[in-house]
Amino acid sequence: MRKSEHVRYDIEYHIVWTTKYRYRILSGKIAERCRELIRQSCQAMDINIIKGSIGKDHIHLMLSCPPNISVSKIVQHLKGKTSRIMMSEYKELRKRYWGQHMWAIGYFCRSVGDINKEMIKKYIESQEDEYEETFRIVG
Repeated sequence: MRKSEHVRYDIEYHIVWTTKYRYRILSGKIAERCRELIRQSCQAMDINIIKGSIGKDHIHLMLSCPPNISVSKIVQHLKGKTSRIMMSEYKELRKRYWGQHMWAIGYFCRSVGDINKEMIKKYIESQEDEYEETFRIVG
């Protein structure tokens, strides 16, 4: 459970995206730099990386995110920043991706959690019972 000044939250996502044309470019110094940029970006957005891996042609991340940042904004920021910086730093990437896009369009995302719908329904029902007994409406 994480909290900010007025909010308590536990929002986790599994996010995956791939290199354009599934080229196997993420190894060695390029993979290390990509990991470093993702860590920096997540830290700047107050996103915790729970687990992550960089394959030769894809990125897997399990993130804990604040409620004020949408998944699409997170992915847009991570893909945009890593692509822009890595393309400027590595000549071999500029040659391979002359169009300035090293990531494929789109991504996969799934929310992660230990609670199912039934547990939430039971929790809400228990709250209703508690409030009815202690704070009744008369009239």
